[in-house]
Amino acid sequence: MLLSLGSRAQIVNHLRVDQKTFLRYASGRMQEFNPENLVLADSLYAAGTAQGNFRLKCLGLSLEIPVRYSRGEWERMDIAAMEIKQLLADRKDLRDFYFSTLHEYCEFLVHGGRVSEAMLEARAMERLASAEKKPAGMMYSYRIIGLIQSYRNNSFLAIRNLEKAAHYSKEARAEQDLPNLYILLAQENVKLRQFDQAEEYVQKAEEYQVFFPGIRLKALMTRAYIFHADNRMEDFWSCYQSLVEDPLYKMQTDTDTRLGLDITYLRSRRLFSRALSLADSLGTHQERFQQKSGIYAEMGRYEPAYSQLSQLMSHRDSVYIQVQNEDLAILDAEMNNAQLREEAQALKAQNQMTILIGFLVMFAIAFVSILLQQWRLRHNLDQLKAKNQSMLMARQAYRKALDAKEAENAVKIKILQNRKSNSFKL
Repeated sequence: MLLSLGSRAQIVNHLRVDQKTFLRYASGRMQEFNPENLVLADSLYAAGTAQGNFRLKCLGLSLEIPVRYSRGEWERMDIAAMEIKQLLADRKDLRDFYFSTLHEYCEFLVHGGRVSEAMLEARAMERLASAEKKPAGMMYSYRIIGLIQSYRNNSFLAIRNLEKAAHYSKEARAEQDLPNLYILLAQENVKLRQFDQAEEYVQKAEEYQVFFPGIRLKALMTRAYIFHADNRMEDFWSCYQSLVEDPLYKMQTDTDTRLGLDITYLRSRRLFSRALSLADSLGTHQERFQQKSGIYAEMGRYEPAYSQLSQLMSHRDSVYIQVQNEDLAILDAEMNNAQLREEAQALKAQNQMTILIGFLVMFAIAFVSILLQQWRLRHNLDQLKAKNQSMLMARQAYRKALDAKEAENAVKIKILQNRKSNSFKL
């Protein structure tokens, strides 16, 4: 399941054109897959050419891109996107329109299986956004990488990149883009059979219905797939009927998205022949092979089911080979490992802090050790000094006592000598 998001959550006058012109443009954007938009697109482009007004030309080209995609007119779609890039290449003040339009173009590239081109565009967008410090551009680039990983059936990486896109959406104060991101996150959780998480994201998206009515259809469509994947068929059939009866459903979704839901409904009703017939009308090889393989398997026709599955895997392999050449592998790794790079930088900073703390701790330990050694040395010196002082005092006392004794002996000797002398006189 790879659903087109349809019109953007909010139409903003990023090009700052007059109110009358903007209202005409906004009306077309609300029904962006409507073929009648080509008439409006041509009139805006012609007016821009006549007036020398590049803003009007950009509005016309922006309206043209989704219609060309829905009609499979890839070359015309590419030309329109490239002309917008040329017109706005040096206009830093109009980056929001530039990024949002290129994001839509990249989204169509992914849905058409042109993932290598989408990767290159996303990488260029990310570099420009990073250089100019534009979080909105970072949001759009990560959203495209999320879609590419979804196309590759790598839901884990898709979710991680879409969560990064949601982070940058908040940083850019572009909360109007959050509901579509929540729908995409819900779809990836359906693939992982994490139905409770998918339902939570749908509910988050529905909180924006008051401001962005178009979210209601996307939420209902996603919930239909939740019910189908969870084998809640009665709820699925009810959602399906609500969708096909809504007059805005056809205007806000592309043909392949509607065909995919129709085929899912027919398969749930075991109307396999009609489902096969519709599957042949799908515009992308991947969706066609995948749907037909599943239908044949449910019919018990395993040989054609295997044949379709083999073609699907061969097609996927060719896509992987195309993407995994040296240059694109590097780009892919850079984009998908952006979070790991940030974590590595955080870890590096943490390690540096740890080393600093370790150094400080070691210094503190060494300092304390030195202080302790000095204290012990001083204590020992004090003890030795006291001991030496005591010994010195004892020695002095002994010396004094010895001197006194010697003096006493000298006196006694003199007395004795005097006595002997007197005795001789007598």
